[in-house]
Amino acid sequence: MFDQCVLRGRRFAPARFCAPLAGYTHSAFRRLLADWGGTGAVWTEMLAARQLLREDFAASPWLRRRPTESCVIYQLMVRGGDMLERILDRLGEHGADGVDLNLACDAVSIRACEAGSALFEDLPALRGVLEAARRFWPGLLTAKIRLGSRRPDWQARFRERLRALEEAGVDALVLHPRFFEDKFKRRAQHELIPWAASLTRLPLIANGDLANAAQASALAGHLAPACGLMIGRMTIAQPWLFAAWDRPLAVDLPAVWHRLYQYVLEDFPPAVALRRIQMFSKYFAANFAFGHAFYVALSTAPNLGELRARAADFFARSPAILAHPIVAGL
Repeated sequence: MFDQCVLRGRRFAPARFCAPLAGYTHSAFRRLLADWGGTGAVWTEMLAARQLLREDFAASPWLRRRPTESCVIYQLMVRGGDMLERILDRLGEHGADGVDLNLACDAVSIRACEAGSALFEDLPALRGVLEAARRFWPGLLTAKIRLGSRRPDWQARFRERLRALEEAGVDALVLHPRFFEDKFKRRAQHELIPWAASLTRLPLIANGDLANAAQASALAGHLAPACGLMIGRMTIAQPWLFAAWDRPLAVDLPAVWHRLYQYVLEDFPPAVALRRIQMFSKYFAANFAFGHAFYVALSTAPNLGELRARAADFFARSPAILAHPIVAGL
């Protein structure tokens, strides 16, 4: 399922993608993911579009890209008035495979910038941003969306915004079928994907609470209209997920954690590296029967040396591994 799809003339095989996750899909994690392979493309964490004009693409842990990464889509937090011509030119100069506009994030700080969900709600501003993005970016252009705000006329408003995205020339939509207010608390309504697909000719990539091949098969009826599948949190917990999609794979979990530790140290200054490894460990802990103890021990480590020592101590006890880790609620 989702073996391949074609977007703007580019063939993605497999059509299984790693979702953007703030604080997680940085260069070190993308490097780890690429070590395993099996991923059609990876979306970066959401990047402030204006900041790209000041960042060093060769050094920034959010922007840098290694040759092992086959396809990287740069997700942008865009707002009206952003200098999209200059911003998108910079991405083109540095070989971006595609650009994604985040119209789904409902964080207070993002809404205060009139970006994310606030931009999705403001139709005139949305049309302006879409027109500029398409004019200045000739390559693959996608948009990450939700269902909109939970209100009586949400279906009509959703349909209207799909029409705006289509008319602007967006190539594909990543649909997370939740309302903005739901955050991650209510379940993703995958049953709405066929309805959403019927409203537009744009290819849809299904996102939201998706975890593995077995679940995708169980939801096949709902997911069938989608051209691809995007997985977020479970990919953080199991970076080998896509490589093991169609076949069993023996994984040395301590080796995976230590590799991520080393990669983060190479890309981030120590104080930032500590926090990034702790964040990764929150999801990685889901693989273990007593993973909470692992995460708590690491989350209180005062420095990188102690962090690594506590992880080594946990792994030395040969902790029981769960066959089906759960990341919902994390």
